[in-house]
Amino acid sequence: MSSPNWKLQTEHGKLPGMGDPLRLLLLARDQSTWVQAARRRVEEALADRDDFVLVGSATTHDPSPEQRAADVALVLGGDGAILRAARFFGREQIPILGINLGRLGFLADLDLDDLPDHLDTLARLHQSADERLEIARHLMLEVTVQRPGQPDESHLVVNELVITSGPLHSMVDIELAVDGHLATTYSGDGLIVSTPVGSTAHSLSAGGPILRQNLEAVVITPICPHALTVRPIVDCPQRRYELVVPDANPGTMFIIDGQVREELGRDDRLVLTQAETAFELIRLPGHSYYETLQRKLGWAGQPRYRRLRREALEGNAESS
Repeated sequence: MSSPNWKLQTEHGKLPGMGDPLRLLLLARDQSTWVQAARRRVEEALADRDDFVLVGSATTHDPSPEQRAADVALVLGGDGAILRAARFFGREQIPILGINLGRLGFLADLDLDDLPDHLDTLARLHQSADERLEIARHLMLEVTVQRPGQPDESHLVVNELVITSGPLHSMVDIELAVDGHLATTYSGDGLIVSTPVGSTAHSLSAGGPILRQNLEAVVITPICPHALTVRPIVDCPQRRYELVVPDANPGTMFIIDGQVREELGRDDRLVLTQAETAFELIRLPGHSYYETLQRKLGWAGQPRYRRLRREALEGNAESS
């Protein structure tokens, strides 16, 4: 699913040709004071530019069909705002550029204070015949919910599908079948099926591995498993994963990307497959995945403390 850097051109059906302005859709659905203040800053920054056209700002209503035909979606907020945008675009994804106004921001990691520079870079790369604008195409999953006597329903998964035991916090058994063969039965508080993008979210907090975001892989992470030998599994997305909770507790549910929440009965079945569409995220030059992990997860902690102490001692030695 990953692809090399590629120049966005008219034939891709995404962006206009060189010389034409980029059509931007601004998404700022969070009604908090700081997000709406940031929206006004972005609108002001775009007002005097002829290399961009702001086709609309979605704040309280979903974008119209005309606005959804934009070339790039500029999303203000945290990773949750980007997940909502990706879910809204559904099977007709457009490239997203995220401005981080949240906390961690693994997906939305651009700083609002550097917005003019970001816009300059975006415009330059679009107009350049030599440089390329990187669009990372990330794996998405499709979950089909099968309930007895009801039509199937489908949802796209950007981050993860979570099965939780319910408000009683009783242990629950979850059967996993892969390509029609029973793999195992997980006993515990629940289960997480994550994409690489979601590997640094709920799955990570439950002890799952960190995957580079453009890998083609699925992570299956148990939540507080009853058996210590049960560990996270990494597999390929081309498999068919089926989940059943034969003795579901009252309130047992599945959650998709923290946004879709539905109860799960003992006769229900969840089928996960690779989605045909991909989640598209614009990466501007200077982005480093490991630098992001270092900043967001504090990986530079102890070595940095030792270095500062050594520099302080060296400084004292020179002054004496």
